[in-house]
Amino acid sequence: MTSYATLLPGDPAPWFRQRCTTAHGTYTFDMAAGRHVVLFFFRSSIEPQTEADLTALKMARSVFDGRKAVVFGVSADPADEAERRVSEDLPGLRFFWDGDGLAGRLYGARRLDGDEAAGMRPCWVVLDPMLRVLGHIEQAPGRAEQVIAAVVRLTEQPADADAPAPVLSLPGLFEPEFCQRLIAYYAASETVDSGVFTESEVGQSKAVSDPGFKRRRDCTLRDAHLVAQVQARIVRRAVPEIRKVFQFEASRLDRLILACYDAADRGRFGPHRDNTVAATAHRRFAISINLNDDYDGGGLSFPEFGSRQYRPPLGGALIFSCSLMHAVTPVLRGQRYACLPFAYDDAAETLKQANRAIIRQATPRV
Repeated sequence: MTSYATLLPGDPAPWFRQRCTTAHGTYTFDMAAGRHVVLFFFRSSIEPQTEADLTALKMARSVFDGRKAVVFGVSADPADEAERRVSEDLPGLRFFWDGDGLAGRLYGARRLDGDEAAGMRPCWVVLDPMLRVLGHIEQAPGRAEQVIAAVVRLTEQPADADAPAPVLSLPGLFEPEFCQRLIAYYAASETVDSGVFTESEVGQSKAVSDPGFKRRRDCTLRDAHLVAQVQARIVRRAVPEIRKVFQFEASRLDRLILACYDAADRGRFGPHRDNTVAATAHRRFAISINLNDDYDGGGLSFPEFGSRQYRPPLGGALIFSCSLMHAVTPVLRGQRYACLPFAYDDAAETLKQANRAIIRQATPRV
C-alpha cells in the first residue's frame, strides 16, 4: 500500500528547512508566516503542465506581492537546481530545491518511505497566515488559475487589524525612575550592533549582522546591583502573572541586555521567532520592557495574528511565547530603549546545556 502524508484543512503545516533560491542558499519555512502562502510541488520544470503552471504564477506577480501572499515552487528534479532552469521573482516567488524529498514527504507529494517507484503526486497547498492548511489539491490543467483566484479572494477579504495576539500586557513592571537609571547605564556603556542568530547545516549557531533585517544596538547589563534589581522586579511582578496566564513556572532568565532602536538609522527588527536555533531553543517567554515613551514608531506586531501594533507604556512589558513570530516596526522619531530578557525553566536549562555541547562539537577547530 502506498503511504503518503495526509493534510486536511485546519491542520498546521509542517515546518522544514531546505535549500532555496534565497541569497543564503537555504530557507526556514516558518519564516513565511504572516501572509497567505502557496506551495507548488512539481516533478520537473520541463514538464509541459508544470511549464504552463509556472508561467501562470509569473503572470500573477501582483497577487504574490510578498506582503499579502507568497508562492514557493518545490522542485523534485535535481537538474532544475543544477541547471538553474527556474529562478526566483521577488518579492513573491521563490523555489525550494527538494531533490531529497524532505518537504515533499511532509506535504503528501512524495511517499513517506522514500521509495520513488510509485511516483510523485504533484500538488498545490494553500496556507493561511498562521501556516494552517486551507486547501490541498493535485496538479491538473487549470488548477494554477484556480489557486491564483482563491488567493485573490483570500487577500481581498477585510483584514481584522485588531485581532488579538496571545500576549500578556503588564504595565508598571519597572518604575520610571528605575527606567532612567537603566537608560543612563546604557548611555555610559559600550554598545554593539545586535546580530541575528543563524544556524549552519551541522548545527553551529552564530550571530551575524544583517542591517537590512535588524538595526539595533545592545549592551549587556553587568552592574551586579542593577542586575539584582531587574531580577527582583521580574520575580516579584512578572513571574506570578506568567504562572497565572500561561500556567508556566519561570525559574530562570536568559541574558540581561539593554537595547536601543534609533530613528537615526530607522531602528527595526524584521519578522522572526526567538527560539529557532540550537543556541536559543531553550527560551520560552520573551519579556519586552519599555524604558521610555518619547518616540514614534517602534511598535511590536505579531504578523500571524494581523497587523495590530503593541506598545507598552513606560516601565510596562509585553510577555509572549518565543515561538510567536513578531517584529519591531521602524522607529520614526527619537529612540526606543528596552530591557529584553527571556524567561525559561529548569527543564529548558537541561536543553540549553545539551545544545551547548552539540554546538561545541559542531564548531570547527582552528
